Amino acid sequence: MLAARALRDHVDHVTVVERDTYPDGPEPRKGVPQGRHAHILWSGGAEAIEALLPGTLDRLCAAGAHRIGVKEDMVLYSAYGWQHRFPGAHYALTCSRPLLDRTVREAALNHPGTDVLTRTEAHGLLGDRTSVTGVRVRTSGGPSRELAADIVVDATGRGSRLRHWLTDLGLPPATEESVDTGLTYATRVFRAPAGVPRPFPVVSVYADHRSGTPGRNGLLLPIEDDRWIITLSGTRGGEPTADDDGFAAFARSLRDPIIADLIEAAEPLTPVRTTRSTLNRRMHLDRLADRPEGLVALGDCVVAVNPIHGHGMSVAAQSARALETCLSRAGGLKPGLARTAQQAIAAVADAPWLLSASQDLCYPGNKSSVSDPRLTTQAAQRQGFADMVTSASLVNESVCDALTAVTTLTAPLSSLETPEFLAAMRQPARPPLTAAPLKDAEAAVLRAAK
Repeated sequence: MLAARALRDHVDHVTVVERDTYPDGPEPRKGVPQGRHAHILWSGGAEAIEALLPGTLDRLCAAGAHRIGVKEDMVLYSAYGWQHRFPGAHYALTCSRPLLDRTVREAALNHPGTDVLTRTEAHGLLGDRTSVTGVRVRTSGGPSRELAADIVVDATGRGSRLRHWLTDLGLPPATEESVDTGLTYATRVFRAPAGVPRPFPVVSVYADHRSGTPGRNGLLLPIEDDRWIITLSGTRGGEPTADDDGFAAFARSLRDPIIADLIEAAEPLTPVRTTRSTLNRRMHLDRLADRPEGLVALGDCVVAVNPIHGHGMSVAAQSARALETCLSRAGGLKPGLARTAQQAIAAVADAPWLLSASQDLCYPGNKSSVSDPRLTTQAAQRQGFADMVTSASLVNESVCDALTAVTTLTAPLSSLETPEFLAAMRQPARPPLTAAPLKDAEAAVLRAAK
């Protein structure tokens, strides 16, 4: 949807090829199988959506989404300990994925120059190794046909066939890197207890990636209609199961029982649902020496990161924004636009890819294929610096603010290497916390459950 909006002002007509159908309301759909799990939209991604579709954030909040201050409205137990709830300018939006999808979809399609072919799937590119001129599509139950286009954007996600389509055009395979921890997600939606403060904080308990054992994590997000979505996850050898009793037991096995206690206080609304589509994968289209004009790819198609880090939607939004910026600067579809846009999209995704892949490489049993020296020869040094910075951010407000700017995708990773940041590392810090930093009304929820 965001890619369609990015194109809209620079072409005569935009056609969205959609193999699924859209529900009338904010409901899960087959085409977004991960949509039942926890999703978070960091401020960097939210601002990109707002730039493309003004008013979207207000519409989301009016529909029940929560604006969460980072880290003020978060109870976070990281690998290094409890995080002080420092105030800051950064935020996240939490709501169900179906609500976010519907709100963005309604805004993006509210234009006479955009239409959708539902129950239709792309299954190949038109053109040759120098220029893509459209796609071959097939509507459910119908014959294959050709759809001509001046520009094709692949936003088909983790299941994209683009790498194979390019080789069908006679191009060499695009190089790929991957890190797969075998992470499994298990998610259940709950009714929040009556009288809980609104918004309830995001609550997260993360594994210690330095322990040499499988990582087990838990995350609670407040969403619309007084509900909590709770997602538990475990890397290879420590996966959660899909049964109700196992869900509660897994939550109890985390490094702190706070999420297990909150589960006991809430009313389950759905069964447990699982997914294993969580590997980090990067396809380097930006590095192709020979690449066709008229083709751009973005989102999980190009860089898919472990969803536990919460960057997927924000990277997709910023990628669409980067495409629109390149089109505006070029004055529309000009020679070289595809290459420029693909490089800009790669730059947007670089820091989230590095943050996710580098930490996931620490878990035992991961299956990786990486060539980036930052993840190979420089990995130990970079991870040591990351450990130092993240540990300091728990107790140092200036460090926390700078790191939060990076993790919410509102500042570049290089901002953590400036003299100003290194000076902030030496500023006075608060004492480490020894327990969850709950406010009185939040703690009362746990006391009522016991």
